[in-house]
Amino acid sequence: MRDVLLQCSGAAAIVVALIHGVLGETKVFARATIEPPRVRTLIRLVWQAGTVAWIGGGVLLIAAPWMASEPARHWIAATMAVVFAFAAAANAFALRGKHFGWVALSAVVAMAVAGY
Repeated sequence: MRDVLLQCSGAAAIVVALIHGVLGETKVFARATIEPPRVRTLIRLVWQAGTVAWIGGGVLLIAAPWMASEPARHWIAATMAVVFAFAAAANAFALRGKHFGWVALSAVVAMAVAGY
């Protein structure tokens, strides 16, 4: 069961990351006015770097049960739980809890901790 929880956590992390990337492009940057254009490009790329990092974390969570190392499993689960917990807290704080992102990120954390 621990393996399934860890893999579900990884799959949820990937889904959350993809939603993060799509919403960033379609909702945030579609309306944002950032000058100069070079800075706008930089901010978009940094935003998407977070998306790619979360996808990478999700892949690691999915792969962790197949690794022959119990310490690797624990480090991956613990590190990703901290990363996603920080993102959930930041989302809840910045948007005053009015966005579903913190709930989705918290679900990733809960499953990763349960699969630890």
